[in-house]
Amino acid sequence: MSGPWSLAYDGYDPGQEGLREVLCALGNGYFCSRAAAPDSQADGVHYPGTYLAGGYDRLTTEIKGREIENEDLVNLPNWLVLEIRIDDGPWLRPDEVEYLDYAQELDLARGILHRRLRFRDGSGRVTRWVERRLVSMADQHVAGLEVTIVPEDWTGPLHIRSGLDGTVVNSGVERYRELNGRHLETVDRGKADAETVWLTSRTVQSRIEITEAARTRVFAGGEPVEPGARQSEVLADLVAQVIDLEIDAEREVRVEKIVAVYTSRDHAISEAGLAAREKVAGAGSFDELAEAHATAWAHLWEQFDLGLDLAGEAALTDDAQVKLRVHLFHLLQTVSQHSIDRDVGVPPRGWHGEAYRAHIMWDELFIFPLLNWRYPVLTRALLRYRYHRLPAARRLARDAGYRGAMFPWQSGSSGREESQVLHLNPQSGRWIPDDTNRQRHIGSAVAYNVWHYYEVTGDREFLRDYGAEMLVEIARFWASIAEFDQARDRYVIRGVMGPDEFHTGYPGADREEHIGLDNNAYTNVLAAWVLNRARDVLELIPPCHGRRLCDRLGLADSEIEAWDEISRKLFVPFHDGVISQFEGYETLEEFDWAGYRETYGDIQRLDRILEAEGDTPNRYKASKQADVLMLFYLFSADELRLLFEQLGYPFDPQIIPDTIDYYLQRTSHGSTLSRVVHSWVLARANRQQSWRLFQSALDSDIADIQGGTTPEGIHLGAMAGTVDLMQRCYTGIETRGDALHFNPSLPDGLERLRARLRYRGQEIDFEITHRRLRIHCRQFSAAPVTVAYRGRFRQLGAGATQEFHVIGPAERDRSEPPPNASDPAHGTGTEGSEPDDR
Repeated sequence: MSGPWSLAYDGYDPGQEGLREVLCALGNGYFCSRAAAPDSQADGVHYPGTYLAGGYDRLTTEIKGREIENEDLVNLPNWLVLEIRIDDGPWLRPDEVEYLDYAQELDLARGILHRRLRFRDGSGRVTRWVERRLVSMADQHVAGLEVTIVPEDWTGPLHIRSGLDGTVVNSGVERYRELNGRHLETVDRGKADAETVWLTSRTVQSRIEITEAARTRVFAGGEPVEPGARQSEVLADLVAQVIDLEIDAEREVRVEKIVAVYTSRDHAISEAGLAAREKVAGAGSFDELAEAHATAWAHLWEQFDLGLDLAGEAALTDDAQVKLRVHLFHLLQTVSQHSIDRDVGVPPRGWHGEAYRAHIMWDELFIFPLLNWRYPVLTRALLRYRYHRLPAARRLARDAGYRGAMFPWQSGSSGREESQVLHLNPQSGRWIPDDTNRQRHIGSAVAYNVWHYYEVTGDREFLRDYGAEMLVEIARFWASIAEFDQARDRYVIRGVMGPDEFHTGYPGADREEHIGLDNNAYTNVLAAWVLNRARDVLELIPPCHGRRLCDRLGLADSEIEAWDEISRKLFVPFHDGVISQFEGYETLEEFDWAGYRETYGDIQRLDRILEAEGDTPNRYKASKQADVLMLFYLFSADELRLLFEQLGYPFDPQIIPDTIDYYLQRTSHGSTLSRVVHSWVLARANRQQSWRLFQSALDSDIADIQGGTTPEGIHLGAMAGTVDLMQRCYTGIETRGDALHFNPSLPDGLERLRARLRYRGQEIDFEITHRRLRIHCRQFSAAPVTVAYRGRFRQLGAGATQEFHVIGPAERDRSEPPPNASDPAHGTGTEGSEPDDR
C-alpha cells in the first residue's frame, strides 16, 4: 500500500506475479484485462487474460470414461502484446532480463495502472520502461497502453512489436488444465491502415464473434515515426506490426497503443469488425482517453467512496481505507453503468480470471445490498439476468419433479445448471463426484435480493413486472419440494445442501439412495420466509396485475393457502440449545482441530485434506463456512423471532450468541465469505473480535490468505461484503416500516465514518462518530423520507439535515430500551441491558 488511493508494489517477484495481475487488473463492466506485462506470455509465471462480461463457451472433455461438458468464461485474444528487440538480439521477455528497479502502482482514483522498470539485458545494455494502462470507464469498447522507452547507455536499432494474439487458450486454473480449453477459432485478420491491425475470433460453440482493432503510434524525440518504418506480420492466429527505428542514448521513444473491442452481441452496430475499426480510427490520444476515463471514475467515487478516520494505533498501522477502495474498485470494474443494458449477472470471482468459470452463484446475496444503497438501477438490471432465466429454472424444477422455478447453483449463459459433475481435488489428484448443485437455497437468495431491492428503492414497477413472478415461482418450488411428515405433523425438505459445502451427505450413506442432507436449518427457515414474501407481493402489486399473473401461471387460491400452512409447519432441527445445521448434525463426531492444524498448518480446505486421506468431512462437526449463522447475517433478531414463532418454535434471544459460539469453534473459514459473516454477527457482542475478522476479510485477496486462489480471480462477494460491513453493519442501517433506521456501533479503532446512500429516490450523506450521527439529504426532487435512530423518527426532505446523539455502551446500561427497537441482525449477544442489542 502507498497512500489512501494507491495499491503499490516495489521489486519484481515472479512468485507474486499472478496475484498482482489480478489485483491490478483493469475493467469497465464490459471487459476486463489482467495486469500481465505486455511483453509476457502464459508461462506459469505470467498469464495474460482478457475476458468479456458474459462471454461463455461450452466444450466437452472425456474424464474417467465420461463425456463432461463445461461452460467457461473465454480468454479473449491478448491485446496487450507490446515487446522490444534491440539490434539483432532476441525479443525481450520479463524473466530474461535483470531488473535494476521495478515499481508497479494502481491509481485507484483515476483507474490507471503504472509500471516503471529499469533493466539490463543479456548484452549488458540498460533500458528504462515507463508504462501507463487503462480500460476505459468512459467508453466501454476502448482500452489503451502507453510505453515510454529510454536507452540509458546504448545507441542503435530498436524494434517494437505491437500485436493481437489469438493463440490464447483457457489455462489460468491449474485444476482445469486437463479439460479442453481451446475456445477460439480465428475468423479473419489483417491490416486496416498504416497504423492499425485487427483480428476477428469466434467462440467454438456459442459462436460469439469478437474483433479487436489496435492502432499503434510511435514518437521518437517527440516526433511521430513515419509509417514507412513498419512491417506487418499476418499469421494464422496472430497479427502484428513491427516498427524499426534508430535510437540514441537518453532519447525517449513513446509508444501509444489504442485498442477497440466489439462482439457480435453488441447493440447498435452493423458488424463487430467494422465497429472496432471505426472506433479505433476515431479514438483520441492516450492522454485524451485518460482524461475522460478519470472523469468517469471520479463520478463513480462520488457515489461509492466511504471515508474512514481511524483512531489510536490503527491510524498509524491500518490500511483499511485503501483496502476498502481496492474492493470497491474491483466491484465497479465487474459491474458498472456498462452492465445495465447487458444480459449479465455478477460472477463471484469477477471477470478477472477463470475460477468457477465466472458462473453466477449466490454471491449476489453479499453484493446486491451494497449496490441497492448506491446504484440501485444497476441492481435492477442484474436482477433481470435472473428473470430472463426463469424459463430455464422452471425446466430444472420440472425435470426434478417439482413445480415453480428451481434456480441452478451455478448459472452461465442460458440458466441451466452449470455445476461440475466431477471436480479435481488438487490435494489427492483424484476426480471426485460434485454434489454442490443440491444447494437449493440459491432460489431463496434470488428471492431475498428481489425483496430487499424493493425495500430500499420502493420500486413497485419492478415488483409488478418482474419481481412478483420470480417470488411466486420460487415459493411454488419450496411448496412442492416440502413433504408432509405425519409423525411430526410438520413439513420436511430432504436431499439438499446448505451453504457449508463440506457436508454433502450423511456418513456411510449410499449416494444412489440418499444424496444430500435433510432439513438444513438455513434452507428451511429461508423457505418459510419466501412463502411469506410471495403472499405479500401478491398484495402489494395492483389487483389487476396480480390477477393476470395468477391467470398466466395457473396459480389458484388453494395453492396460496397451502403456502401459509407450509410456512407455519416447516421443521427446524435443534440440539443442545442451539439451532442444528441439519437434521442429525448432533450425531457427528467432533473434529480434532488442534491435531490437524499441527499436522497441516492451513486447514481452510479441510475437505480436500480429508479426501486425500481417504476420509470425508461428512463424518465431522466441521464447517467450511457459516451455514446456520447466515440466518443472523440476513435477518434482525425481531425478524427471526417472528419467523420462529410463526413456525411454532419458542425463540429465546440467548440462542443467537449460543449458536454463534458453537459454530465459530467448528468452522475452518474455507470460504472468503465466512469471515465476512462471522465479523457481521459478532459486531455487537464482541466488537474487538468482529474488527479482527473484518481486517482478515479485507486481506482475503490482497494477502491471498487462501494460498494461491486469488491469481485465479478476485473474491467479489467478500470484497463487497467488507464494504457492506462498514455501510450497514457498523452503522446499524436497515429498512423497516417505511423508515430508514440507523443504530451505529463503531469499532474502537474507527473514529469516524462518512458515506452516501440512495434511499427511496433521495441521496443521503451521513457521518457517524462514537458520539454523533449526522444525516443530510441532498437537493433532490423525490419525496421526503423518514429516518430513525433508536425509536426517534424524523422527516428528511431535500436539503435538510438531522442530528442524533449516539448512545454509547455505558449509557445503554442506564437507558430504557426504546419501543419496538431492533438492530439489524448484524451482531449477537447483548451489550448493556437492552434485549434487542446483539
